[in-house]
Amino acid sequence: MKLGVLAERAGIAISGGGDQTVTGFAIDHRKIAAGTVFGAFRGASFNAEDVILDAVATGAIAVVTRPEVAVEGAVHIADAEPRRAFARLAAQFFTPVPSTIVAVTGTNGKTSTVEMTRQIWRMGGERAASIGTLGVTTPDESISTGLTTPDIVTFLSNMSGLAREGVTHVAYEASSHGLSQYRNEGVPVAAAAFTNLSRDHLDYHADMEDYFVAKMRLFDEVVEPGAAAIIWCGETDSEWSSRAIEHALKNSLRVFTVGERGDDIRLLAHTPTQLGQELELAFEGRAYRVKLPLIGAYQVANALVAAGLAITTGIDAGTVFDALGRLQPVRGRLERAAITANGAPVYVDYAHTPDALEAAIAALRPHVAGRLITVFGAGGDRDQGKRAPMGAAASAHSDMVIVTDDNPRGEDAATIRAAVMAGAGSNAREIGDRRAAIAAAVAEAQPDDIVLVAGKGHEQGQIIGSGDNMRVLPFDDVAVARECAGAQGANAQGAGR
Repeated sequence: MKLGVLAERAGIAISGGGDQTVTGFAIDHRKIAAGTVFGAFRGASFNAEDVILDAVATGAIAVVTRPEVAVEGAVHIADAEPRRAFARLAAQFFTPVPSTIVAVTGTNGKTSTVEMTRQIWRMGGERAASIGTLGVTTPDESISTGLTTPDIVTFLSNMSGLAREGVTHVAYEASSHGLSQYRNEGVPVAAAAFTNLSRDHLDYHADMEDYFVAKMRLFDEVVEPGAAAIIWCGETDSEWSSRAIEHALKNSLRVFTVGERGDDIRLLAHTPTQLGQELELAFEGRAYRVKLPLIGAYQVANALVAAGLAITTGIDAGTVFDALGRLQPVRGRLERAAITANGAPVYVDYAHTPDALEAAIAALRPHVAGRLITVFGAGGDRDQGKRAPMGAAASAHSDMVIVTDDNPRGEDAATIRAAVMAGAGSNAREIGDRRAAIAAAVAEAQPDDIVLVAGKGHEQGQIIGSGDNMRVLPFDDVAVARECAGAQGANAQGAGR
């Protein structure tokens, strides 16, 4: 496709070079080929403006960057927000895209919500996929891993590839990083959801207000005019959900609220059961009873937001509520990993903020007849201010706590653990090695106890070091929990001989 045609469709003015043929887009100068449009952006650790000459020499025909940056030998597409201009230009190249696209933002619940939305659409007869922390999940359940919000080239390429495979419905996670860096641009978003807001990523955002503003770009700038805005309105989410509603109304979106205070799907009651919970719902004057096969009050929130996304994109309400009773657990989200030799279940969850940790513990508490044992750590090179509150949350709501390593990255692991322990109570102890910590919890658990291993969820590795010294050691909480439970069972059998 000609550069001039792409620019015209994107509403971007260019000077010369319009007849050149575009073969691709790249934000990594090492992936340049002849005919590529290069996005040269300043990042936290690397400034791509410094390699523009290399990109042009390799074959870049145009460079999207700031007006004051010098570009020689290629068309300079200058914009004060080069990431946004690049995204809009690339969106004209990566076509077609699925006809129905929805996005989910919020601190917690994004991964579960997009995956549940995909499942509901599938049960409603649609060819559906999801994009997020778990990667790209296709209609045949295959998964390729990736970032919560991939870079714009990968994002648009994935969307176009799915469409070419016959996928018509896609739900994707819209993280605050992705929204603030224009990694979600260019596709028509028919509905968008806001789950909740709590402290996270304050190493990147200046404060909670800046964090919220980044989230609200989804409602303010990304969604289509007249799109639906699905907003969770729980008993304790009044401030942020109310402000999200204000943003939606200001942008003339169709507000669809769900939860205990929801005007559209009202949660009347939920009762924990051995394998899930029973819900009483009201929608358009009708009462519905749903047996949700998932543990945890916050999974109710995720499921109902997903239901709102499905209903507002054309799935019959009866079909949607029936589908809720057949939802499958999401990988690493309160996933039952093992049962110990003593009969205690071990759950793995991705919770890595104080609120998420508290929510995961609260989700399991109604099912605990004995003690709740929580194993967790905090990641390095991330918001340091949440470490002590995580320790406090775990100690306040668990009977026993083991503080261990998460992904230390470039920080000293012992220093991170000390910061977590500073907020923890007397029921917490420290075991640095994560495998040893999980093994200790499994050994400690009695028949009526439950073990929660939190923080890493679906992740398959443990990140040690940073930059050129970074290593990713194979580590899967689910697999390790099963190994520890298996070893305990084998030892018990050996002792009984």
